[in-house]
Amino acid sequence: MAGNSFGQLFRITTFGESHGVAIGVIIDGCPAQLDIDLEFIQSELDKRRPGQSKITTQRKESDTVQILSGVFEGKSTGTPIALLIPNEDQRSKDYGHNIDVYRPSHADYVYDAKYGIRDHRGGGRSSARETAARVAAGAIAKLFLQQQGIEVFAHVTAVGKINAPNLESNDLSALLQIREENIVRCADPATAHEMIEFIDAVRKDGDTVGGKISCVIKGCPAGLGEPVFDKLHADLGKAMLSINAVHGFEYGSGFEGSELRGSEHNDIPQPKAADAKVFKTITNHAGGILGGISNGMDITFKVAFKPVATIMHNQQTINAAGEAAEIKGKGRHDPCVVPRAVVIVEAMAALVLADQFLRNKLSIV
Repeated sequence: MAGNSFGQLFRITTFGESHGVAIGVIIDGCPAQLDIDLEFIQSELDKRRPGQSKITTQRKESDTVQILSGVFEGKSTGTPIALLIPNEDQRSKDYGHNIDVYRPSHADYVYDAKYGIRDHRGGGRSSARETAARVAAGAIAKLFLQQQGIEVFAHVTAVGKINAPNLESNDLSALLQIREENIVRCADPATAHEMIEFIDAVRKDGDTVGGKISCVIKGCPAGLGEPVFDKLHADLGKAMLSINAVHGFEYGSGFEGSELRGSEHNDIPQPKAADAKVFKTITNHAGGILGGISNGMDITFKVAFKPVATIMHNQQTINAAGEAAEIKGKGRHDPCVVPRAVVIVEAMAALVLADQFLRNKLSIV
């Protein structure tokens, strides 16, 4: 396997490069007769597209998606769904300075080491442009999950050392509205303003900064996830760590949980109501997952993103011959990736849940 596919029953394969003709994705295993809302898919892509604000890359891409197959009269047919997103605003000349020079903290050297050839134009296949294909596929996964009463919501909870308070509301529609009213996509307006000012200052300094995204999945039934190696949190971890610039994943209490005693960390079950489908626990340190299987509580996790590697300062590096060289970032790049990565995190979570839902359904037939 070349590592371009993800999932078992709800399976996607992405293709294309940052400065190629187009990028795209093939979805295999999507159930038939699912209503395919093209406007919804496009709205998801619009949340990730470049050039949408002063704190994102100024590359101008409409990211207009085309459905090539697998949909008839607005419904999935059960055959592979092919989605295509043309590239419209490539500036390959911006990368002419690094044909034989390795950019610090980029994948330039390792692609040469692995393949003996690399596309220097924006990183080619290693570019975060590839994630647009994931968002398109994730939108269809979301449509499937909506039928099952499952909702996925993520937002920016940290930029650098600026941290948003924990969310109090369970109304995801209200939080979504707040999130989309600010360009950093934080569901706390006061913190969002502080984050935006900080990112803009970093951008003007020619530098970049990292951040964190928190995600909650509501309505997930108990029983999703496979024992041992295909645990639900393991699949979520793999999905998140496959996103460009992600350096950390934690679910439930995460690393802070390691500081607690068992008496503090255990989630105590409450008596189950007669009409309840699942039992509830007083706390949710487990993040909605026990033994790798969903327990019906909210699934919660966080994803940490490193600073974008391209900065507008001179940096020491080496060339393909191993000789000392100097490089300065050129082109159009995000000073902080997390505002555009929120929908990518949601998409990958939706793909995991859709795949695990179908696997669980098959196992109980």
